[in-house]
Amino acid sequence: MGRGCRLWGLLALLCGAVAAGAVPPAAAPLRCNVSLDSPAEERWLPVLRHFDPAFLRAAVARVIDESVPKWVHEVIRPIAAELEFFMPQPFAREILGLCKALGISLGDGVLLNFAYESTAFCTSIVAQDDQGNIYHGRNLDYDFVDILSKITIDVQFIKNGQVAYQGTTFLGYVGLWTGQSPHKFTISGDERAGGRWWENAIAAFLNRNYPVSWLVRDTLSRAEDFQSAVLRLAGVPIIAEVYYIVGGVSPKEGMVITRNRRGPADLWPLDPLGGAWFRVETNYDHWTTPPPFDDRRTPAIKALNATGQHNINLDTLFKVLSVKPVLNNNTVYTTVMSAALPDKYQTWIRTVK
Repeated sequence: MGRGCRLWGLLALLCGAVAAGAVPPAAAPLRCNVSLDSPAEERWLPVLRHFDPAFLRAAVARVIDESVPKWVHEVIRPIAAELEFFMPQPFAREILGLCKALGISLGDGVLLNFAYESTAFCTSIVAQDDQGNIYHGRNLDYDFVDILSKITIDVQFIKNGQVAYQGTTFLGYVGLWTGQSPHKFTISGDERAGGRWWENAIAAFLNRNYPVSWLVRDTLSRAEDFQSAVLRLAGVPIIAEVYYIVGGVSPKEGMVITRNRRGPADLWPLDPLGGAWFRVETNYDHWTTPPPFDDRRTPAIKALNATGQHNINLDTLFKVLSVKPVLNNNTVYTTVMSAALPDKYQTWIRTVK
C-alpha cells in the first residue's frame, strides 16, 4: 500500500500547527465542493481526482478486511446488485458512482460504509457562552488513523450555487459524522455501544432503516431549524444506537440525543440558567460513569470549567479538545463550528506526539 498522496505532505507544510505550546500539531484537510445539482453517480468524481486511485483501493481493502466480519461479506456481496432497493437516495447512486470510478465492487462500497458506521469513538461538546452564542466541537476517533488522516476531507455541498450544508468525512464514505447547516444548526455523532452491532445493524439495514451517518446528512439537507433537526434525529429509525449532539443559533439551543434504533432513549438539553452551559458526550450514557480505561469525559469537563463560560469560543474549544486523553492516538480529526458563524467551520487533522 502506498504512503498517501502528495497532497497530504503539501497541506502539512502549508498549514502547520494551529496553536503553539502544549497543543499538538494539526493540519487542515482538503476542502472541496460536491454539487448536488450534478447526477448522484457523478458528483464525487471531481474530488476523486485529488487522490491516488491505487492508494484508495488499497485503503478500502484494508479497512474492510480488518473491520468487517467475514459473515457480513458473505451476506452483502452476493446481493450487492439488489442493495440499491434497500438504500435511500442519493446514497445508493453516490456509492455506485464511487465504486465505478475506483474499480471496486458495489458490495465492497457498501461494506466500506458499514465499516465506518461501526467504529466511531468520539468526544463531542456543545456549549453556550455568557452572551448566548452556541459553539460545537468534536474529536473523531477511529482505528486506521494512518489511512484515514490521508483521506479526510471537508466537503461543501453546493445547490443552486450556494452552500446548502457542509461536513467532514472520509473519501468513499457518503455519510457525515460531522456537519453544519449554515445559520441553522450543527450536528455530530458519537457511537453508542449496543451489543451484537453487526447482527442488529445488517438486519435493520435490510429493514430499510437509515445508517446513522446518513441520517445526519439527510437532516442537514432537510431540516429548517434546530428544533426540526432534533425531532428528525430523535425519531427516524436507524441501524445502530448512537449519540447525536446538536447545536443551534439561539441561546439554549444545544442537545445530546441518546438514540436506540427505533427512537430516543434520552434528550439532554443545555440548561445555562441552571449552570449547565455545556454538555460533553463521549461514548457512554451521560447518566452512567465512564470506565476508568476510557474516561475522556472527566478531563473534558475539567478543561471546560477551567476555561469558563466567559472565555469559551471556537479557539478555546479547540484547546479543550486538545487535552489528553480527549485527544488521543486514535483521534483522526478535530472540528469546531458554530452555525451562526458558518464561515468559521474548521477541521484539523490531528497527530499526538
